[in-house]
Amino acid sequence: MVRKIAVFLSILTIFVSIPPQSVYADNEELVTAPHAVLMEASTGTILYEKDKDTQVSPASITKIMTLILIFDELEKETLHMEDEVVTSAYAKSMGGSQVFLEEGEKQNVETMIKCIVIASGNDASVAMAEHISGSEQTFVEAMNKRAKELGMNNTNFEDCCGLTESENHYTTACDVALMSRELVVNYPKILEYSSVWMEDITHSTAKGNEEFTLTNTNKLVRGYEGCVGLKTGSTSIAKYCVSAVATRNDITLISVVMTAPDYKVRFKDAAAMLNLGFGSCNLYKDENQDVLDLVPVEKTVIGEAACEYKEEFVYLDTTGQELEGIEKKIKLKEKVQAPVKEGDLAGTAEYYLNGEKIGSVDIVFTEDIAKSGYLDYLEKSFDRWLVGNAA
Repeated sequence: MVRKIAVFLSILTIFVSIPPQSVYADNEELVTAPHAVLMEASTGTILYEKDKDTQVSPASITKIMTLILIFDELEKETLHMEDEVVTSAYAKSMGGSQVFLEEGEKQNVETMIKCIVIASGNDASVAMAEHISGSEQTFVEAMNKRAKELGMNNTNFEDCCGLTESENHYTTACDVALMSRELVVNYPKILEYSSVWMEDITHSTAKGNEEFTLTNTNKLVRGYEGCVGLKTGSTSIAKYCVSAVATRNDITLISVVMTAPDYKVRFKDAAAMLNLGFGSCNLYKDENQDVLDLVPVEKTVIGEAACEYKEEFVYLDTTGQELEGIEKKIKLKEKVQAPVKEGDLAGTAEYYLNGEKIGSVDIVFTEDIAKSGYLDYLEKSFDRWLVGNAA
């Protein structure tokens, strides 16, 4: 009966309309919540901010870091989507938002990810933490370590789901944007799950099989064009929070709202910032598909080395300039001397707009080339002699 009531309440919220997108007058404040950040994902550029560094309670937005650690393990192949996760008594005991996992119940990793990101299941979060690290406490230590690596210097976690009311569990709007960017840029598969509106899972326990409907807590997924996630949160301390991700015309924006007074303001503010971003951003990407010349290498019988772009070039404009006129100038070294190591600098690609340099990307060697000795040259001469006589 509890599960049926939960499903009913979840479905009921579907019909609560999202406030209409507004065009703000010059004297009207864009965001009414006290803390907010709008970030462009590919460059990490902050397009709008409001008191972004004040430490506040994140509620279930905490789960973004939990998901990062899950995908870290998937990337390392120490965890697989089909692996079975067993729910402990402790995980089952989580209150707040949950998917009603039973003690001893088994679900695969992919289902657990859906439970976390779609329905914000506290029980699923703790079960995954225990599966990966042995205990929630050890997992939380890893969360804080990862946060420091991302430069989230105003963040400290005390649990993996945000249910705690501890004053030592805090983050900022800026730090939420940083971890949201880490998740969606490095692990874009998460957006396949966070954009799901409703999906059924099956509880298989000693009591039998029972269907349970996951309903997305982020109403912008249905109410805002291009929204593909990411995570909401709300408690009496944190009030209402959201990290909303939306994509249009190859531009991905992250809109973070913290401590909004109610869910309507949370979604209204997030949509307002997204409107601002999509209305002002123009993105240029050079996927660097052109073939680069070989670079001559001295003191080796190989003679030349291949190279490649170290990374994709991305330029974000918010001034309304036409970016079709961007010019690229490739500058490779005329020659280098062996030894050459993979990743050594071979040159640069510089980008110009209206005659002004707007950025550059390193070009690096793709292989190790050792310095040749006397025997290497002797062998090469012998090979040439054999080819000549064969002709």
